[in-house]
Order: sequence, then structure tokens, then C-alpha cells
Amino acid sequence: MASRADSIASNMSLANFSKATELRQRIWFTIGALIVFRFLSFVPLPGVNPLILETLYDQTRGGILDLFNTFSGGSLERMSLIALGVMPYITASIVVQMASALHPTLAALKKEGATGRQKLNQYTRYGTVFLCVIQGWFLAAGLESFGAQSGLQAVVNPGYMFRVGAVISLVGGTMFLLWLGEQITSRGIGNGVSLIIMAGIVAQFPTFVSNLFEGGRTGSIAPGLIIGFMIMVVILIVVISFVERAQRRLLIQYPKRATQRGVMQADSSHLPLKLNTAGVIPPIFASSLLLLPLTITQFAGAPGAVDSATGGFVQQLNFYLQPGQWIYLTLYALGIIFFCFFYTAVVFNPEETAENLKKNGGFIPGIRPGKRTADYLEYVLTRITVVGALYLAIVCVLPEYVIRQTGLPLFLGGTSLLIVVNVTVDTISQVQSHLLAHQYGDLIKKAKLKGRKR
Repeated sequence: MASRADSIASNMSLANFSKATELRQRIWFTIGALIVFRFLSFVPLPGVNPLILETLYDQTRGGILDLFNTFSGGSLERMSLIALGVMPYITASIVVQMASALHPTLAALKKEGATGRQKLNQYTRYGTVFLCVIQGWFLAAGLESFGAQSGLQAVVNPGYMFRVGAVISLVGGTMFLLWLGEQITSRGIGNGVSLIIMAGIVAQFPTFVSNLFEGGRTGSIAPGLIIGFMIMVVILIVVISFVERAQRRLLIQYPKRATQRGVMQADSSHLPLKLNTAGVIPPIFASSLLLLPLTITQFAGAPGAVDSATGGFVQQLNFYLQPGQWIYLTLYALGIIFFCFFYTAVVFNPEETAENLKKNGGFIPGIRPGKRTADYLEYVLTRITVVGALYLAIVCVLPEYVIRQTGLPLFLGGTSLLIVVNVTVDTISQVQSHLLAHQYGDLIKKAKLKGRKR
């Protein structure tokens, strides 16, 4: 019966899709905005030689640049106007969220509803501009000295004029992406910023696939290895899709109330606790911290720019922090687990949730309201966070280990898969919601017409 009902629901959704004019307009608007984003990723910064830049970028692969370049859809590699992408906004929003959980003034703003959220969003935008200016300035300065030891110059006319122009261009590019993301959220389908990040990652997939099959064609990669890797990716996608929608639903009961017929009836609902409350934040933070020293030493030209003793230490540090090395994988997994617990504690407050339940008269069966409820929520949240942290560590570490051991010419980590699957599932859910709303709207219109005829 359940499968028959699902089949009927899916058929109704497909039938309603052709009639949902507003939904089609939203989808076309989203596709058009993402096309604009892809066009901008090919517009270079003024004063940069793209041919020399491509040569120099190939010499620094393996650092944090590859991670950010994947998120920006290759914009950082081409040093386009949107080279910074939306990562400054993501960083600023994370900082504001953490500050709102720790600072009393910001915590009070968070509780003010729509007005408080608007104020926090304003602070996030200020933080985004500040981070763009800092990152843009250091990026421009790094471009001027980039490849100095190899005798190549990526910047045509280095100097303060180039730096100022690059900073203005990068800030404008990032803020335009934020505006574009807001337009997608309000006039399109899905979360705009998340879709922009996903579009950047998906844009790199053809390169990954072509490198994989090119290796199979030339014989450098065994066909069985290619098939095994593709099977692993499919399994990871299925696991991510299942776990990201997994919830621990706690039963919440409310006092009995008298209905219109005089019958005492108790209301009940559920408090959903996601298995992975932290999302993709822990892998991004952990990988950024681990790859930062490697990227700094690569830009500095180590070990040639330092003495022999320091150069030997830097060489060892570069070797052990290379993606795929056992020390890197161990620290990566520990960092993911740590940030998973840390960020979960920031975004979910058991005491505040228990207090809100108490004010509304709700309670968990068998648990006394107040502190006992807060302790129980913290106990349950800790247990599911352990499972979620282990899941994130396995999903993110396993592809890195396989790529390192097999030598596959790919940069397709678990973080990229997490973002793509999460955003895809969320977008599909919103499409289904629009179809359901359109279906109910038709039913209401038909009911009104029948009422008028009578």
C-alpha cells in the first residue's frame, strides 16, 4: 500500500509540474543566475597574465588553493573577478553565529526575531567586506611575488595601483555573488549561496572525469581501479543522502485540552535532532587548518628561501602534511570530530530548548521539565553527534586515502560530495514543496468553484 501511494504521489507531482508555471519560472531564473556565475568565473582580474599564472599555479598544487579553487569553480586558478567566491561570506556568517552564541548582546539580538536576524545579517555583510579587503590585499601582494624565484611574473605592472584595483574588483565580485545568491533564494529555487558553491564544485566534475578516463585510455590507471572508484563514489552518495536526512525524533507531549465536543485530548509533536547537526562546517575548518602551513611554505618557495636546517624541517612538514599521508589523515579526522562537537554545541542549546518547552507546557514523557529535560537533550545530542562525527570523518578521509594510495589524478574529496548531495537534496525538497503547494492550491480553487455553483 505504501509503495502504491508513493507511486500515485510521484505521478501527481509529474503531472502538476507541467501546470506549475511559477515553479518553472523559478527554475529557469535559477539556471540563468548560475550561468551568469559561470561567465564571471572566466573574467580575469585587470593586470594579470593568465598564461604565466596557469604555469605558476601548477607548481603549487596540493595546498589549500586546490580546496578553495574547487569551491569557486576554477575562479581562483584563473584569478577571475570572483576568485574569492562566497567563502568570505561563509567565514563571516560562521563567526557571527559563534559570536551570537557566546556574546550576550548578540545573543539578545538573535532572540528578537526578524529584526534581530536582519541586524545579524548586516553584521555578516560588514564582516564579509572586511574579510574580502584583507584577503584581496594579501592575494594581490602574493601575486606580485608569485613565481619570483622561477623568473616568472604573473602581474604585468606590480604596485599599489594594481593592489587597490585588485581589492576593489575582488570585493565587488564577492558582493555581486551575494546579491545573486539572494536573488536566487527569493526569486528562484533553493538556497542561493549554497547553489553557487555547488555549481562551482559541479563545474570541476568534467575535469575530474576526463582525467580519470584519460588515465584509463593511456594505461596509467587500471580499468578495475576506475570501476572500483566509481562504485565507491556511488556508495558514498547513497550513504550521505541517507545520513543527512536521518533524525532522532523525540516525542513531545502537551497538557490535555478540551475540544469543542467536550472531550479531553492531549496534543503531541516531535522534536527532530539531526544526526549530522554541524553539516559540512567541520571538514572545511579542519582541512583549512591543516593545509594552511603547506600553502604558506609553497608560496614562500621553501626550502630554497631558508637555511638548510630550517629547510629540512620545512621539507619534512610538507611531506607529512601532504593530503593522503597518515599523519594528515589522522589530524584531519581528529579535527573533523572536534569541530563537529564544537559547532553542534554552538548551534543547539539544550537549556534554551528545554526552557522553551517548559514555557509552552511541553514535556518529554518520563522526563521532568527544566534541568532534567536539558540534561536528557544534551545526553541524546552527544550520542548522535558521536555517530555523526564518525560518519563525517569516514566520508571525508576515505576518498583522500584512496586517491593517495592509488595515485588517481583527482581532487574529489568527501567535502565536495557532502556539499553537492546536501544542496541537491535540499533543492529537490523545495521543488516537492512547491508542487505540493500548487496541488493544494488547485484543490482549494476547485472547492470554491463548487461552493459558488451550489
